Amino acid sequence: MEETAIRKGFDCLLDGKNYDNLYAAALCRAKADWLIGINGTRLFTTLYQGKTLNVGRVQTPTLALLAEREAAISGFRKEKFYTVELELDGFHAASERFASKTDAGRLRTGCVGKPATVQTVSQKEKTERPPRLYDLTTLQREANRLFDYTAQQTLDYLQALYEKRLATYPRTDSRYLTEDMASGLPSLCQSIAASLPFAADLSLPVNAAQVIDNSKVTDHHAILPTAETAKTDLSALPSGEKNILFLAAARLLCAVGEPHTYAETAVTLECGGAVFSAKGKTEIAAGWTALEQAFHATLKQKPKQAEPSPPLPALTEGQKLTAEGASVKEGATSPPGHFTEDTLLSAMEHASAEDFAKLEDVERKGHCI
Repeated sequence: MEETAIRKGFDCLLDGKNYDNLYAAALCRAKADWLIGINGTRLFTTLYQGKTLNVGRVQTPTLALLAEREAAISGFRKEKFYTVELELDGFHAASERFASKTDAGRLRTGCVGKPATVQTVSQKEKTERPPRLYDLTTLQREANRLFDYTAQQTLDYLQALYEKRLATYPRTDSRYLTEDMASGLPSLCQSIAASLPFAADLSLPVNAAQVIDNSKVTDHHAILPTAETAKTDLSALPSGEKNILFLAAARLLCAVGEPHTYAETAVTLECGGAVFSAKGKTEIAAGWTALEQAFHATLKQKPKQAEPSPPLPALTEGQKLTAEGASVKEGATSPPGHFTEDTLLSAMEHASAEDFAKLEDVERKGHCI
């Protein structure tokens, strides 16, 4: 949608034969729509005495996913379980699950005021790599999670941004960029960051190589904000379009950022003849998560996140601590959750992936566009 990109495209035209497989794939989808959709709909409408029953190569498998999930939920039987939690010096440790509350209560009684011996201490430094750029499906899932937008709303907002030359082509299934885009990424990221209020005070490195992979780009590259964003009064955009643009912009800056590193400590202890465990997490470098957190802080509806594990005190194997208190915690197994647009899109995208896992050179990813 930018003049320089269009001119460069015409200067580097490839032989049309390179794209014959894209034509073949589109023809296959069209034939499947006829064979399955039109004929199947007529068949089942006739079988069920004129009540129109729509059948399609996408909607029918999706309906099956929904039906299977609802059957699993309705057939679920909740089971209670109990754990014992020790109060130790500066942290808590939990036992394994008990089916009987009596057994858990007996362990609790046997632990209060008794020594807890540290059996193992392990610490690992872990790295959380920056996320990949958005394709349409992952953007739709994230927009549903953060803003409750439907997949169609997200596509409509993104299409509007595309027509205003503020975002690249929406209907893409790639999460990478091509090599010829690498040289322009630093300036694009710099101009995008300058236009985002939540990115102004952050150090934003640009590791372009993390998002470049020619082999994983087919007809369109990942979704990006364009350089026009920096020249536009973003406050004048409708809220839906602005939210989607900021989402794509934040993802770009995260994707080229530094890794998030932290140390995770796992401890097991023995008390009252049972084993207890605890985990702690200490951040080493925020990396790309600093920008993500700054973006999330601007949202009216903050995303749900797992409670962070607080750091554990320095412990050594054989060290004895005192269980200052103990309590029985009651829990219950949970049924599968009802599908949201986010989780349904994910299920559609990865449907039958396990069935194809052992096969080579087959497409394992669905396209919900």
